[in-house]
Amino acid sequence: MSSWKRQLDRQCRGIESHRDIFFITPYSWLWARAHKNENGSVESSHRYLKDQIDQALELRGHRDFADRAAYDEFVRGVVMRRNRRNAAAFQVERECLLDLPEYRTTDFAEEEARVTRCGTFTVRCVLYSAPSRLIGHRLKVRVYSDRLDCYLSGALVHSTARATHTSKSRGRGIDYRHFIDSLKRKPQAFRGLAFRDELFPREACRRTWERLDRDMTPRNACKTMVGLLELAGNHGVEAQLAERLDALLELGELPDLKKLFDEFAPRQAECPVVVVEMPDASLYDTLLDEEVLA
Repeated sequence: MSSWKRQLDRQCRGIESHRDIFFITPYSWLWARAHKNENGSVESSHRYLKDQIDQALELRGHRDFADRAAYDEFVRGVVMRRNRRNAAAFQVERECLLDLPEYRTTDFAEEEARVTRCGTFTVRCVLYSAPSRLIGHRLKVRVYSDRLDCYLSGALVHSTARATHTSKSRGRGIDYRHFIDSLKRKPQAFRGLAFRDELFPREACRRTWERLDRDMTPRNACKTMVGLLELAGNHGVEAQLAERLDALLELGELPDLKKLFDEFAPRQAECPVVVVEMPDASLYDTLLDEEVLA
């Protein structure tokens, strides 16, 4: 028997005669000591915090946020209001706190994942995409609370936001930019992709695909949609293109890929013509003669 078990046994025997008062038995105490996850004060506080966040969302009227940063700011506000109740007690304990460690502690879990020939890898039941240059490589993945950092031979080669999954569906963290080049070679593959819906960067793109799929032939619909994704991803006009697609959908018109490229794709800058007049070499002799006379 280890030392802490012997000490626990002595303590249990010491209060055995008072079990009727404390409603505790040596076995139940040993069970609580053996299972460290039974931390009632922490788990209860966490549950109440989740309830308060849910109530704040109900008072807000909706659960839609512009991005992750907006949601984090909302949760931070709820936590700060909750912590104000304990501000005085925290100030008392703060004087006894030690300094923070000099170096940051390990706040991630490390796993391995292999990038398939489709340019995807799986971490904790979530499917992620990766650049095509990493196909076939085995990555060391550091799983943080909000992101994944992928390392190859000790070098950071890819970083992406962490996605979640539910018990009923597999999570996906897909970046459409990773598939543009392959889809340009085979645009018909767009229709049959298992994660096709995750390739739409904006809601306008999804609605545009539904209109293209309904009013155009399958070949032209896929080719046009892949061209729109290329325009949005490779030329950095995702937001502007989404606004234009919304306007076209309101008018009931289909997007013209050539016109959109002419409008949004960056044009080749015209280099100015620079004319350099070369001086006569005899001028250098004149300068040397003046220097000798001086």
